[in-house]
Amino acid sequence: MRDKVLIGYGQGFWGDSILGPVRLVREGPLDYLALDYLAEVTMSIMQKLKGRNPQAGYATDFVKMLERTLPTIADKGIKVIANAGGVNPQACLEAVLALARKQGIKGLKVGIIEGDDILARIPELQAAGHAFTNMDDGRPLTDVQDRLLSANAYVGAFSVAECLDAGAQIVIGGRITDPALVGGPMIHEFGWGPADYDKLAASTMAGHIAECGAQCTGGNYTDWKSVPDFVHIGYPIIEATPGGAFVVTKHDGTGGLVNRNTVISQLLYEMGDPKRYLGPDCTADFTSAKIEEVGKDRVQLTGIKGGPPTDTYKVSLSYSNGYKATGQLTVSGPEALAKARLCADIVFGRLALDGVTFTESEKLVEFVGAGVCHPGILEAKDPPEVVLRIGVKCGDKNKVDRFGMEMVPLVTSGPPGVTGFAGGRPKATDIVGYWPALLDKKAVQTRVRVEES
Repeated sequence: MRDKVLIGYGQGFWGDSILGPVRLVREGPLDYLALDYLAEVTMSIMQKLKGRNPQAGYATDFVKMLERTLPTIADKGIKVIANAGGVNPQACLEAVLALARKQGIKGLKVGIIEGDDILARIPELQAAGHAFTNMDDGRPLTDVQDRLLSANAYVGAFSVAECLDAGAQIVIGGRITDPALVGGPMIHEFGWGPADYDKLAASTMAGHIAECGAQCTGGNYTDWKSVPDFVHIGYPIIEATPGGAFVVTKHDGTGGLVNRNTVISQLLYEMGDPKRYLGPDCTADFTSAKIEEVGKDRVQLTGIKGGPPTDTYKVSLSYSNGYKATGQLTVSGPEALAKARLCADIVFGRLALDGVTFTESEKLVEFVGAGVCHPGILEAKDPPEVVLRIGVKCGDKNKVDRFGMEMVPLVTSGPPGVTGFAGGRPKATDIVGYWPALLDKKAVQTRVRVEES
């Protein structure tokens, strides 16, 4: 058993900078690279893509990142944990193996975790008594069942560890929880069991701190002026130990900042009950941690306490929930705000003349530059220009598209100073609704498989 394992977190979301993982791999020592590509809406998009193409439905950016790093990863023996499989881990595995063979890398073991995608099993599970009641408002799933797009259980770190135990150097999963991408390597390296609640809680906290990438190393930090060299900002590294204590740090010589406040700021991110942070492997008491700076860009967490997990998995379901369109114009010159308000009135007035109306809850009108982000706190009374952002949503696609036809005419048939319209007419796009639910863990069985290049 090693006395220390370095786990880098190089991807906070699908769309994060490719330089995060590239630089983590190249610029210093690393044992594991964790990468998070999924969010609730991402799963539904991937499910649609898979419906059109059986070989789609995974995060293609993951393969693009490996194109630049796989030789170094193979040479250094770095193990990669990613939820890039989305709703099609098998296709992602095949793409990675094809890349390895193309680059002449032989013997690379790539594993996948399956079982979290339960969309096809929904009728079967309902027949067995699983209700999938909406956790937010108590609605029955039958309200939207004919419009379901995706359904995935948030599986935990033990499935990741199982795949590593089977010899995988690259682990590809679907809807693995974000902290499990860090917890899995800890379980694998240190032999922790399901009843090691304090240690599992520590891995949950470590994963939670690192899960947004550079957001714990100075990104999005309130005291941003104290953060050096944003261009070369370092992504987080968790120095994990067998007893559960860990250090949050980054590669030497990189930009950004790791101190007690940057870590605590991220620790409070998406927080419910801090004494009972729920996960599929344990509950974690975030208030139990002792957090102290132990060196430059080094913050240590010790004393973390945990308890047993719930007997359910959280399930993220998505469904088709109508259509939306949004457009924007820049309105400049004297009385810009008043002119922007008039423009919005003109758009909806002309639509009404043509028999197209929207309720107030179906409309969006914002005046960016006048204080829309902090209403009542930071408002500008007479800004020199504002961006009029205007949109609609409803179940009628034709009505939404009709709205988009009334933005451009404002340039010549509205008040003066209207400019900045270069993106074409706003078009109706799908709205994805989110449906959170719970499912008995006994109803979900994960499976791992490892193949070699």
